[in-house]
Amino acid sequence: MSGPISSNREGSLEAPTRHPLGWQEPEFYDEAPLLDELERVFDLCHGCRRCVSLCDAFPTLFDLVDESSTMEVDGVDKKDYWKVVDECFMCDLCYQTKCPYIPPHEWNIDFPHLMLRAKAIQFKKGERKLAHKLISNTKITGTVGSLPVVSQTINAANRSPALRKILEKTLDLHRDAHLPEYHSDTIRRRNKNRAPAAVEAREAGPTRGRVALFATCYCNVNAPDIGDDLIKVFEHNGIPVRLTEKEECCGMPKFEQGDLETVDKYKRKNVPELVRLIDEGWDIVAAIPSCVLMFKQELPLMYPDDVDLQKIRQHIYDPFEYLVHRHKAGLMNTEFKNPIGTVAWHVPCHQRVQNIGPKTKDVLSLVPNADIQVIERCSGHDGTYGVRKGTYAKSQKIARPVINRAKKMEADYLVSDCPMAASQIADGLELKNGETSPLTLLRKAYGI
Repeated sequence: MSGPISSNREGSLEAPTRHPLGWQEPEFYDEAPLLDELERVFDLCHGCRRCVSLCDAFPTLFDLVDESSTMEVDGVDKKDYWKVVDECFMCDLCYQTKCPYIPPHEWNIDFPHLMLRAKAIQFKKGERKLAHKLISNTKITGTVGSLPVVSQTINAANRSPALRKILEKTLDLHRDAHLPEYHSDTIRRRNKNRAPAAVEAREAGPTRGRVALFATCYCNVNAPDIGDDLIKVFEHNGIPVRLTEKEECCGMPKFEQGDLETVDKYKRKNVPELVRLIDEGWDIVAAIPSCVLMFKQELPLMYPDDVDLQKIRQHIYDPFEYLVHRHKAGLMNTEFKNPIGTVAWHVPCHQRVQNIGPKTKDVLSLVPNADIQVIERCSGHDGTYGVRKGTYAKSQKIARPVINRAKKMEADYLVSDCPMAASQIADGLELKNGETSPLTLLRKAYGI
């Protein structure tokens, strides 16, 4: 007869949970207990090594251990712990897909948020590079980059080998990295006087049938066409769409740098506007997975008692998550005019972390004869990790298996809900068609 199940077991039948970040507590920034916790977690990771195939943080850690005098974590100089921290780009996949010791397991490992705490301490001490602070400041880069003439100048500079060498020295941007274009004709300028479609909103599941688009920095300045495609697709499905009247960056780029004070500043400007819209009957949708994730997970963990954030969390959606709710209620338009053939769909990390399932695949599969092939592996981009001089090559290494898998699929389209991931993968392919956003592909299938 078997004995009682030990609580100290690998894995758990209980639902995973995450603890509040406690970033406003003074001890959060105390380096001594941080180093103790890093040693504890690194020792457990060393004994497991399940995450070695993810980002470069884990190979870096395991190499440090294997090359130490004891071949254990106690032989690693604590100064070298920061080498591991610098390789984490907060994809969250170790927590979501690999680690068997996440809470409520008593070992209580949340590797990404431990790395966040370490980055926050680095930032507090002024040890994050000035160049990295600048390139993660989407408010400044977006404001300047969207100015008429300036956007054309920046785009031309990004294509110039000589100027890229200068950018590499001054801003730590690798000369070969794919940099996003800037548009003066932003999504906000395009839709400044546009009124939502004059149709009656119809509820479906938790959705109320009226959407306010949180355009985000990237969708507004770097990829406004994706925002336009979302508006066209949603209104083709009888969902009135408007833009938020004002917005700041969601905060993810600064969050990844450990600059939590700036995240707080953005949050204080965004939350009142989003709550106002929700109270007026609008749901919130953002086309960039990282932005949705900030409001679904990271900001609520920074402010666990903030009722307004909990309200936003309940009313913010991934675009395809929203459309699936409409389809289940029989309200989605399924009259498609154009085939899309075989589609290689890359699932971005920050969409996987939302635990919504393959909603993009579910919607694209409604197109007659569509064959949606799924790639569930990190592209290695992360916004800044994929363009910085010191991490570009590592980013490309992480992307290589994704590119190779896409090549074998010989698909008609390669799409990813994250436009940065799409660019990272597409750069290594010879595409049959240029559309790389699933929203663009869905609009094309509708013939609108």
